[in-house]
Order: sequence, then structure tokens, then C-alpha cells
Amino acid sequence: MNYEIKEFDKFRYVEEGEGEPLVLLHGLFGALSNFKGIIDYFRHHNKVVVPILPLLDMDILHTSVNGVARFVHQFLEAMDYRNVHLLGNSLGGHVALVVALKHPERIKSLILTGSSGLFENGMGDSYPKRRDYEYVRKKTELTFYDPKLATKELVDEVYSITNNRMKAIKIVALAKSAIRNNLSEELHKIKHPTLLVWGKNDIITPPFVAREFNRLIPNSELHFVDKCGHAPMMEVPDEFNAILHKFLKKLNQPATVS
Repeated sequence: MNYEIKEFDKFRYVEEGEGEPLVLLHGLFGALSNFKGIIDYFRHHNKVVVPILPLLDMDILHTSVNGVARFVHQFLEAMDYRNVHLLGNSLGGHVALVVALKHPERIKSLILTGSSGLFENGMGDSYPKRRDYEYVRKKTELTFYDPKLATKELVDEVYSITNNRMKAIKIVALAKSAIRNNLSEELHKIKHPTLLVWGKNDIITPPFVAREFNRLIPNSELHFVDKCGHAPMMEVPDEFNAILHKFLKKLNQPATVS
């Protein structure tokens, strides 16, 4: 389905459904299409919100994980979303963590999948062969367990981005910012219930990264998905949605009195 892009102040976003906000943050090469499976399923249960992140449109001084987190916080404030379930993939997960650490008051839970913030084999750290279409195609395929999911449309989009000089500079800036912004010393401060959904075959943020997030975030639970890479919500949407729905329903169950 096509989604209406709404505008408010400087923000552009998709908002579908009613209920507690489920806010989705994409990664460095991500887009609205990454979340089609989540939007189509959860708009019947939640207010699903996807802000259009200005990853490659910010001025170079603010092109960083903290710069994007500031934008997301401003968006949540402007829209006055409360009890937010904040979901991020890859760099989007990293941004979600920073928002939760700096502005915990509006967040009800965190959902991380293939998140950076501890360690990542960066896709955007350098593009020595960025004008080589085959090189870009192979790099894009690394996102998935099944390389067929790296469609020509997706590869063309990445190729177009990396061949724009200013966009390429900003990709490198964001990737380096993610590497520098290691959150290992801060994750113990996160008190929100946190769901970790990870592909067992993730090459970019391998399974040991998920286990470390699980160890460092006090109230977290970890689910591995077999035959799946860096973007479970794209590669195995039904399984991802089932895990997420169970997590969200559990959060809304009344506490039992013993």
C-alpha cells in the first residue's frame, strides 16, 4: 500500500492507525519501504509512526548519531507522543538508544534489531570503489541472508547515494560517528523494557553483539531468528511481527498481585 506522507513544522512522517505510538527508525541506507511489513500489521494495533530521518540532509557539523537523536527527540516533543515504543534498525537502533538515555520520559519500551552502538562491520565507513556497481551490489547483499533480497531497485538506490559526493561524505561521517559513539558504559542506565530481535546470520552486527546488548541492558530479552541477516523486519517479517506483538501485549498486561 502507499502511505500518506504528512507534514508538521519541519517534520515529514507517516502515521497509520491508533493506540500507543510505535515509532520506527531506519538505518543508514534505510527507507520507509524497510518497514512495510511492520506498518501493515501493527496499524491495526498501534499508532505506527515513521519519521523521515534527514540523515543526508543535515549540515555536516550535525551529521552524527547525536544530531539524528536530537532530531528524533524534537519530533516526539512536537507531536507530543507519549508511552512510545521506539524501534530502530541498525543506525536507527543506535539513535533510539541515545534518545532513551537522554530523554527517557516519553519512552515506554525499546526494540532493537541489528543495532549499532557497540560494534558493527560498517557498510558506510568507506567506499573506495563507490563507482563500481558490482562492488555496491555485493556490499548491499551483505545486509541479507538471502542475497536475492538485494533487489536491483535497492542496489540502484544505494549506488545513487554513494555516487553523490556530498551524500557519500555524510555517510562516512555518520558511520564514523556510530563507531566513536560506543554506548557500552551507559547501557546499564536504560530501565525501559527492551526487546532485541537479531538475525543469526547478521554479518554487520554479528550475534555476539546482540548477546552483549542483552548482558548490558538490565531489562532486556533476546530473540534470534535463523536464516536471517541484518534486517529481520524485512527478511522475515511474519516472524519478526509475531515476536514484537507478543512483547507489546506482555507490556500491557496488568500486573498480577501475589
